Amino acid sequence: MSMPTFHLTPDLAVSRLCFGTMTMGEQSRLPESLRLLDAAFDAGVNFFDSAEMYPVPQRSETHGRSEEFLGRWLRARRAPRDSVVLATKVAGPSGQMTWIRGGPASLDSRNIAEAIDGSLRRLGVDYIDLYQIHWPDRYVPMFGDTEYDPSHQYMSVPMEEQLMALGRAIDAGKIRYVGLSNETPYGLMKFLQLSRDSQLHSKILTVQNSYNLLCRNFDAALAECCHHERISLLAYSPMAMGILSGKYYSLDGGPQDARMNLFKGRYSEGESRYNLQNPKLKAAVKCLHCSSYKLTQEYTKIAAKHGISPAILAVAFVLRHPLVASAVFGATEISQLTEVLQATRIHLSEEIVAEINEVHARYPNPCP
Repeated sequence: MSMPTFHLTPDLAVSRLCFGTMTMGEQSRLPESLRLLDAAFDAGVNFFDSAEMYPVPQRSETHGRSEEFLGRWLRARRAPRDSVVLATKVAGPSGQMTWIRGGPASLDSRNIAEAIDGSLRRLGVDYIDLYQIHWPDRYVPMFGDTEYDPSHQYMSVPMEEQLMALGRAIDAGKIRYVGLSNETPYGLMKFLQLSRDSQLHSKILTVQNSYNLLCRNFDAALAECCHHERISLLAYSPMAMGILSGKYYSLDGGPQDARMNLFKGRYSEGESRYNLQNPKLKAAVKCLHCSSYKLTQEYTKIAAKHGISPAILAVAFVLRHPLVASAVFGATEISQLTEVLQATRIHLSEEIVAEINEVHARYPNPCP
């Protein structure tokens, strides 16, 4: 099956949907993961994203398992290496994930080099197409925080050292291109400025940040930087961790095996951003079901009015953005994957977009 693609470079085309593997190895076991990856690839998805810290919620017992599952699928599938675009990430400073190089403590050259070698080993490949810094090695408000507090800044590894380590990996043939993630306008522009006089300037292609109906912060400032610097957005969490499906606001609280229910109290990064008790969030996506009627509100109502599912509306909205190269989605069931795939064939009319923007004006960015 064919799928629309986006050329990050003349020789690197990625599918408009990127399969994120962050649940593989925790919520999805190996057999289910292999079936999902097969189905996505058969449908035209050639772009797969992982990270050394995955799956989530992160813990020492499962560290690296998502990359391992992806690597096992690559070997079982025996697809030509150049038919698949692999992206993964190095973990930034944490202090909590002590099983990853002691924290990791920093994004210095040693940590980056060791992380790359570890990912190559788990994936079972000779090179990684897109290697990303998962989050900055400096204080940045993120995962629900929005206000910058200068007093929180700490001594961080200079960006120059990070770029040099990535440059050496490119020279060694271990990675092809570089991406940033959870980054700010300052961070993106600083990385580009420091790489201006080296080969790396043409190698920094993407920024992977959250973008969805509940989080459109990208449009405030980062979009302008990406437009003028020709950096593409990889929009992660296009369905806001499943919230935009409306399932968590059913009368029974949604499926017990849904991520926010299954890992309640164990996934601080997700829960800090997607607080299900946030009244603005409830108002924006709430979907109540009763035996005699279905009351839908806001985004769910828009989807119903136009004859599409809330999930398709959410993903199609992300894909219509001119700076989005690919939407990074997750799925734990074939039915979820099938629904997301349909979004690539949906065109949102100006009427639908106007209705979306009217809701956004009333409930702006409840999940920053």
